[in-house]
Amino acid sequence: MLFTVAIVGRPNVGKSTLFNRLVGQRAALVHDRPGVTRDRREGEGSIADLSFRVIDTAGLEDSAADSLEGRMRQQTDQAVAEADVALFLFDARAGVTPIDEHFAGFLRRGKTPIILAANKCEGRSGDLGVLESFSLGLGGAIALSAEHGQGLGELYDALVQYETKGPVTDADEEQVDVTADSSDGTPSVDGAVEGEADQDQDELLGADAFDTIIDDGNSGGEEFLSRPLQLAIVGRPNTGKSTLVNRLLGQERVLTGPEPGVTRDAIPIDWKYKGRPVRLVDTAGLRRKAKVTDAVEKLSAFDTHRAVDLAEVVVLVLEPDAILDKQDLTIASRVINEGRALVVAVNKWDIATDRNDSLEKLRDKLEESLTQVRGVPTITISAKTGRRVDELMEVAFKVRETWNRRVPTAALNRWLDDATQRHPPPLSKQKRRIKIRYVTQVKARPPTFVAFTTRPVDLPESYHRYLLNSMRENFDFEGVPLRLFVRKPDNPYDKR
Repeated sequence: MLFTVAIVGRPNVGKSTLFNRLVGQRAALVHDRPGVTRDRREGEGSIADLSFRVIDTAGLEDSAADSLEGRMRQQTDQAVAEADVALFLFDARAGVTPIDEHFAGFLRRGKTPIILAANKCEGRSGDLGVLESFSLGLGGAIALSAEHGQGLGELYDALVQYETKGPVTDADEEQVDVTADSSDGTPSVDGAVEGEADQDQDELLGADAFDTIIDDGNSGGEEFLSRPLQLAIVGRPNTGKSTLVNRLLGQERVLTGPEPGVTRDAIPIDWKYKGRPVRLVDTAGLRRKAKVTDAVEKLSAFDTHRAVDLAEVVVLVLEPDAILDKQDLTIASRVINEGRALVVAVNKWDIATDRNDSLEKLRDKLEESLTQVRGVPTITISAKTGRRVDELMEVAFKVRETWNRRVPTAALNRWLDDATQRHPPPLSKQKRRIKIRYVTQVKARPPTFVAFTTRPVDLPESYHRYLLNSMRENFDFEGVPLRLFVRKPDNPYDKR
């Protein structure tokens, strides 16, 4: 059981920079603009031999509950409630501000223990701010520089006391109440923590949820399928990706709203679907590259592309009234070119106007524009109502099994004999028949094959596509990208 640390504070005090420092990865987006972080991001942090779960949160702002900032505040409040300790960060160079004082008072009224830290203390620029921190009523502040890694030793000393403390039990609550009635009347709540620390999930590479090494195809299939399904949700802005994630999880885990572009970071979440582990990644909406001029949006797009590159299955979320427009096709092509399994989900089906026409357009565009992958699984859903969301997950697990499939070499060569007899390879430029000697699968994820022939450069692209399509049909590789390389066999006499 790792204890949990929630990093909180007003916007632009360096919370995401400290988060990246603790997890040892550039996982969270960092920019000089205030309010870049919106959703809470979790990772496994460490200082020397001390390990813990750390949560990066949005900047604390005093706003209406129904506004975007208010919804961000609710996410932060939930993170603080779930944490074992809150690390309250403020900008030492700017000093203690009224909003710092406001939220310090809010945190003092809660049950979660608080550690006060003054960031941006490199040199002596933050000395005055550290002295001002006593006015917050949280004791002395730890002087930090998240950017330069200064002050982590003091932070270690402040956090290490929570390493062995478990979640609060009913007996612990009673003990806290009894202690509050002590002779001096001062409540002693050392170690009292609200909520249960999150159990450490199967972090494949520790801190950064995206740095998942896609298997090279050499490990066993059953072992691979027992690992968490790496599932990324992608699409254009405002198609309902975050709503779908919340529906799958059964809680308001990520920020949603009518405003387009609410999600900025690619947020990884570990959970289990019917006992099967899943690493679900909610991503920012992707617009056409020519329209992206904002620096933060460029960072968000890069984060989304990284999530796609490191996923196993990618769900492309569409709207029924805008089926596979140019940007959707660009996203789908990138997924396929990266060798990832693709599932198309048409969201908001409960409000679709012309369903038959939408489905017909979808089939036609998939057939015309994604010729390199036939049979891409498509499913109509409603993230808002939960319609067919469970079916979507079953399709995702099924397509991963196909993506991981291996075909024995003997079966491949029986297929090759039949395929070349039905449609023999054309003549080479020297008017000689091209002979394909044998074919073998060299890896999975995606399924990759090598065919050996004496004249690989003379084999036309059309016959290459014929072999792929025949292989897809015979071995039920519908919906996943296949790769077929043509090689010349080694000549044992070449070295003599």
